[in-house]
Amino acid sequence: MKIVARSKIQRLRITDKNLRYEGSIAIDTRLLQLADIAPSEQVQVVNVSTGARFETYVIEGGPGDIKLNGGAARLGEVGDELIIIAYALMDSTELARHRIRKVNVDEHNRPREQRAKSREQRTRDRKSS
Repeated sequence: MKIVARSKIQRLRITDKNLRYEGSIAIDTRLLQLADIAPSEQVQVVNVSTGARFETYVIEGGPGDIKLNGGAARLGEVGDELIIIAYALMDSTELARHRIRKVNVDEHNRPREQRAKSREQRTRDRKSS
């Protein structure tokens, strides 16, 4: 079994933070659906602006919301750029068919496009270029 990046939301901007809240990250519900990330699921948060990385669990937020709560609120500032990554355990058969789900957002945390390509598709794409 290998731990593999399953879903990724890129270029998010922190919209709010609340130190007095129980630790978590609130993410726009629509983005969670596009990335196939569930409420309460553990995620890794990468703060591209500072280099900080941490793990927490997800709660649903409103449109455009990316809110750091609890201790995580000390690891970013409003406007910092984030990447959210969800992982899964996979055996070699699952890994061979795996397609990471990527959701890119604009400067207002609205989805731009969704990409999910298997290793085979990426290889075919490179060969046809």
